[in-house]
Amino acid sequence: MYKKIILAVFYLAIGYLIYQFGEEILSWLQHTDNVLLVAVMATIMALFPVIPYPIVGGVIGAAYGPIIGGLITWTGSTTASILMFLFVRYVYQDWGVQILNRYKRIGELTGIFERHAFLAIAFARCVPIVPSIVVNVYSALSRVSFWTYTIASSLGKIPAMLLFAVVGDNFVTDPRNILLAVGVYSLFLGIVLWIHRKWRRASKSIQAPE
Repeated sequence: MYKKIILAVFYLAIGYLIYQFGEEILSWLQHTDNVLLVAVMATIMALFPVIPYPIVGGVIGAAYGPIIGGLITWTGSTTASILMFLFVRYVYQDWGVQILNRYKRIGELTGIFERHAFLAIAFARCVPIVPSIVVNVYSALSRVSFWTYTIASSLGKIPAMLLFAVVGDNFVTDPRNILLAVGVYSLFLGIVLWIHRKWRRASKSIQAPE
């Protein structure tokens, strides 16, 4: 119990430091040439989301361009999500499972989530309004396998991370292209939603009794 409390306090302390020195960190990201250190810092910023990660991705995209910036942003976000998953699963899972199973409705939703974990995680990652930390923690507390989570999460993050970097780069180079980037991503989300609805209808028709 004390170990869990100490780890939680440590996590909050790191988050507080990032909050205090957020502007300096963003400025450093814009001016350093060390890509490896930027990727490490991007991971830390994603692991402790005091500053919204789209802002971090935009700053990196403005500094390194849409391709390299997108790759750095994706690497940082993906690595952070895997670390968070492992941390919650091996430190807090027993405690979390008790909470999930305490309420019947939540337990039923968790069962549905586990049966369709890959699609659910990948879809959640494609939608920027779904908080990443919620997906990380909920997946870790469920019985979703590590590799299912890692692959689905990594693939699902690609569009959003690329969008953040493209918007950041275009904000500096040609702001007019931002609307085009957002429009393309909105179209992508529309296609994903359409596929998701078709899949749900097909699943219901298969499960429905004759």
